[in-house]
Amino acid sequence: MTSPIRSLIASGTKVFLDSVDPDLIVKNRALGATGATSNPIIIADLVKTGRFDGLIKEAAQGGKSAEEIAWVVTDRLVSDAQKVFLPVWKETKGNEGWVSFELDPLLEDKNAPPHKERVAKYIQLGKKWSAGHQNRMIKVPATPAGIDALEELAAAGVTLNVTLIFSHRQYIAARDAIWRGAQRRSDGLAKFKSVYSIFVSRLDVYTEKAFPKLSKEAQGLVGIVNAKRIWRENRKFWAEHPTALEQEMIFASTGTKKMLDGSTPPAWKYVEAFAGSDIQTNPPKTNDEIEASGRTFSRNVDKLPSEEVLAEIDRVVDMDQLERDLMAEGLEKFADPQKKLIQLVQAKIADLNAA
Repeated sequence: MTSPIRSLIASGTKVFLDSVDPDLIVKNRALGATGATSNPIIIADLVKTGRFDGLIKEAAQGGKSAEEIAWVVTDRLVSDAQKVFLPVWKETKGNEGWVSFELDPLLEDKNAPPHKERVAKYIQLGKKWSAGHQNRMIKVPATPAGIDALEELAAAGVTLNVTLIFSHRQYIAARDAIWRGAQRRSDGLAKFKSVYSIFVSRLDVYTEKAFPKLSKEAQGLVGIVNAKRIWRENRKFWAEHPTALEQEMIFASTGTKKMLDGSTPPAWKYVEAFAGSDIQTNPPKTNDEIEASGRTFSRNVDKLPSEEVLAEIDRVVDMDQLERDLMAEGLEKFADPQKKLIQLVQAKIADLNAA
């Protein structure tokens, strides 16, 4: 019997792992995953295991601060994952095999510097952390400062993953900035690659609370409809502006979450909905549940609900309000994990020194 994940890949989906755990990278690469991504929560969970105490102790003895050590660990884990996927990157000539490295989330903290300084810092850090890496994507949030940094980063040849996208407006602003920068690249467009991470399940958790008047038929489909519409727009734009490599959507936040009534949708709800094209970054648990499901996946990414459901979503859901509310929530979830990671490293250093 064909593996469910392999059937998902056969449908046209590229599977990226939402983790840089060395063991899970190897396991999911064997299942057919062709990329991965990282964030501070992932790094913190790995630090907690104690598997990287030696690296932390060595860096601390070298005089590095807890914040610097957090980046040492992140850089090492992403670099190690890159090595696993580098053969894929070479085989596909840069279309797959990428590992995403998220820039400092504290740039979006409430106490961060003014807008212009944030933009300059994103550009500086993007160039720094991408330098010397063949298959590292730099992850930048679709915030005002993040978007304003994209053109210069793209012009400098940095491969970008724009994250924290909830709306069509954010996607357009990010894509257009990257395209302007790409056309300024000194090496032309032959190696130009960009991806746009559209969050999915968070929208459905939000609409349950914010728009309870949605019918049973429409509730739980807003994230899927929104992402599929943006996917269609992305396909249309790049068909009109062809490049050697694919400029793709990443369907992110594909793990299912408990609903207000206490129910939890099947693990494959979003995975199945977007099967057939572009990239899915699935949490390890989601991949495990998919693999255990025995399901066979086929193309669904270009299928939308009925016209009645679409009309209801358009009538009831205020997408501007949705973007504002989810961005406010997203920024808090964005910066806080980095603070907690630094605090965790500080505690680790204290424990290691006391041992």
